[in-house]
Amino acid sequence: MTDLSTLWEVGLPLAGTAGGLGYAKVRAPRLYWSLVGLPVATTRFAVTYRSTMDVCGLTVQPSRLRAFMVRNIARRADVQPVPPKVRRVRASSTGLRVTLRLPAGLEPADVMAASERLRHAWGVHSVHVTEVKPGFVELRMTGYNVLRQVKMSRSIPAGPMSVPVALREDGTAFVRDYLKVPHALTLGANQSGKSMYQRNLIAGLARLRVALVGIDCKRGVEQQRYAPRLSGLAITPEEASGLLDALVEEMEDRFDLLSDHGAADVWELPDAVRPVPVVLLVDEVAELFLVATRKDEERRDRMVTQLIRLGQMARAAGMFLEVCGQRFGSDLGKGATALRAQLTGRVVHRVNDKQTAEMGLGDIAPDAVVAVTSIPPDLPGLAVAGDTSGGWSRIRTPELSTADAAAICAENAHLTPDVPRLHSYKPVVPTLAGPAATVPLVKPIPAT
Repeated sequence: MTDLSTLWEVGLPLAGTAGGLGYAKVRAPRLYWSLVGLPVATTRFAVTYRSTMDVCGLTVQPSRLRAFMVRNIARRADVQPVPPKVRRVRASSTGLRVTLRLPAGLEPADVMAASERLRHAWGVHSVHVTEVKPGFVELRMTGYNVLRQVKMSRSIPAGPMSVPVALREDGTAFVRDYLKVPHALTLGANQSGKSMYQRNLIAGLARLRVALVGIDCKRGVEQQRYAPRLSGLAITPEEASGLLDALVEEMEDRFDLLSDHGAADVWELPDAVRPVPVVLLVDEVAELFLVATRKDEERRDRMVTQLIRLGQMARAAGMFLEVCGQRFGSDLGKGATALRAQLTGRVVHRVNDKQTAEMGLGDIAPDAVVAVTSIPPDLPGLAVAGDTSGGWSRIRTPELSTADAAAICAENAHLTPDVPRLHSYKPVVPTLAGPAATVPLVKPIPAT
């Protein structure tokens, strides 16, 4: 009887602890990783590092000098292969980061090829390999699926034209830096999370001193909520054509300014004369390509031409493109492929056909097309991001409601710059009394 009482007294707390840890592993993975996963993974890494490197083929034969010193100075008969040297180990709330110095004979591609074997050997969710500098790589190990419950880190490097939009699968932030990637294409089917990505992007841009210009040919149902922070808005193809003409004229004026000061781009200009950066947000780009009459075809050709001109030259003038749509293919008409070539950054959510995935990523990262077509429908916001460097990664945007994004735009309405060329397209936001004041009624003024 005494033994049963002792077993009950000891076993009940242990069962409760095990149940709590099991619950935390599912519901609070960060907490579970910090309490259990991190100590276990760190110990496992330290104890099995050399043997794991050896069986994964990530060791090299020692140099003759090293072999001589081992045999004659250390007095050891066996000379073991040399693994990469661990330079730094850093723990985080999502995983481990280990910096390795590669011995002569190994390259980063060798470590990348063994990443899946390393993941299983150390019992972590994923291992991503990044080259830090010649001879050094960083292993970014994640202890759990960070894309299941997205929580952005608070310590994200800021820049004059950079916006943290999503979380990468290695636990780092996906930052939209317009100085590095000036133009981008975002694709995604209905309910794929594309609108969520746009809301996070607009909310981040609203906090910067930039001019936001929108083209939403769905009568502004998406972008009219952000009217307090927009310097220009077009809600029909006719208005979009005039707005694009105005932006091209603004670009040409800025080139004249650059020429007068002998500058290559606006960032070389003095602060007193530097024009404000402009970000053009095009929603449902396919609407600009669709035509019904010959007159519409002429307007379409002009709009596409103006978009291509902005994509080719606007970066130096401090003007950037964000083109979004459900579908993007060569069947949209002439100019689609030429426009795509100017859009360096690519973010592709779940799509309805393989052709759209290939148009989005096939020309820069062919192996990423398979990752796009395997995105499940129950994970909205999950996407594949790539650029012309050939690299790509899975990302997921945090949840942000339309009301919250609109509130951020309203709070930062004082940052909306005045762009004289866009006065005709400045959205009118009437001041309403009561609850209706939270829903702006937007109707752009027709171009004169």
